[in-house]
Amino acid sequence: MISDKLKKIVLEELDLDDFDFTDGTTANMVPGWDSLTHIQIIVAIEKSYKIKFKGMEFLKSKIWVNYKP
Repeated sequence: MISDKLKKIVLEELDLDDFDFTDGTTANMVPGWDSLTHIQIIVAIEKSYKIKFKGMEFLKSKIWVNYKP
């Protein structure tokens, strides 16, 4: 389940009013989610949570694995 905070970040970056995210949701299921917005979402998450992903962490992350353009 996606947290309200994370959902808000993703929706803002994709300029969407709402979307029903589930554990099985992949990027290609979400309107407007492409390779550029994927990076924008990651950067927004880093800023909001005050964290920084390293290159290998990003490449190995579940978010990236589920990205199917």
